[in-house]
Amino acid sequence: MNHPYSDNAQIQVVTHFSELINTQFKAQVNALCWHRDLNGNFAEIVLKLQLQDNITEVSIKDLLALDLTEQGHIARQTIIQDITLLSDYGASPSLNLIKNYERDDELDFISTDVYSYHVDRSPIATDTFLCTYYGAASDIIANDQVEQKIQIPEIREKLKAVHDDFHKKLDGDFESFLAEYYFDLHYQPKPQAKPTNLGIGHLWRLAVDHPTQQVLPCVHRAPVENNEFRLLLIC
Repeated sequence: MNHPYSDNAQIQVVTHFSELINTQFKAQVNALCWHRDLNGNFAEIVLKLQLQDNITEVSIKDLLALDLTEQGHIARQTIIQDITLLSDYGASPSLNLIKNYERDDELDFISTDVYSYHVDRSPIATDTFLCTYYGAASDIIANDQVEQKIQIPEIREKLKAVHDDFHKKLDGDFESFLAEYYFDLHYQPKPQAKPTNLGIGHLWRLAVDHPTQQVLPCVHRAPVENNEFRLLLIC
């Protein structure tokens, strides 16, 4: 099978859903890709959905209410099938029509929004699943091509000043402060780093930071939308 991820040590490509959920992460592999070339007109679905906010959650009922052409119907059936597969597996998939995410601009030297490279953390064993059906797709990046932002001296020094000025009396030690406000989840690409785009239509499983995880969590970020809606399934 031809795909753009053949030479990427971070990614293992699979051919069906059961392989996606049953394959174990190992060594450098912390991203699994069910590589697909989907049929159907997903743009038609995006065009006919109603955006309620910057991010609108779309239910199966909302999808079934759309009056679609044959190609739109094919796209709808694919989305419903993906939702069903993930739900039967025990996940809680959410289909989102996205104009843009909220930006974090409280501090000018570090961001903790989803446009920043970050990892997901969970207290229990879980993974992140996502598929972009329409619009810009997310990026991932190898762990050896990024540096944790809180370990960059100038950023760490500024965070220490913020902690000392506003939080020390209330929140205790500095390391707890970094975790409580999610600063420790964010990463900065090193020079010459090469992100990998997740593409359209592929269903991905990304490693999450949790106590039983055997590999490093997958570093990823949301794309800038450039005035184009995204249709994203995520859980």
